[in-house]
Parts: sequence; structure tokens; C-alpha cells
Amino acid sequence: MKQLKPAKKEKQTSCDTCVNYTYDEDYGYYICEADLDEDEMSRFLSSSNFACLYYQLDDEYRIVRRQM
Repeated sequence: MKQLKPAKKEKQTSCDTCVNYTYDEDYGYYICEADLDEDEMSRFLSSSNFACLYYQLDDEYRIVRRQM
């Protein structure tokens, strides 16, 4: 009997919900504060399904839930 390999869990890529995606008042638009190297940036700009290694959910209430 052949065993199935578990599916790889891809990282989320929605910049709108990432803690690294912040509004810069000097420039007047949102920027990514993650330190992407040149290859990662080119994949990000050229692909609609880029799996960002630096994605972290911007969950403002995480600390409050841990305290409860």
C-alpha cells in the first residue's frame, strides 16, 4: 500500500494582513519592512503566488488572548 505524503503547508502571502506591511507617512503609502534579498524581491514582483518567508499575521489581540 502506497503512503501519501502530507501536503506542504504554504505560507500565506497577503501583505494586507502581515505585521511587516506598514504605512509610511513620509512616502504616503504602505511598504514592506521585511528584509527581502534581490532574488526574493524579483519573485515577489513577478509572481501572484509568492510564498513569503517573513509573513507574520498582524494579530493585535494575540497578547490579550494569552493573558486570559
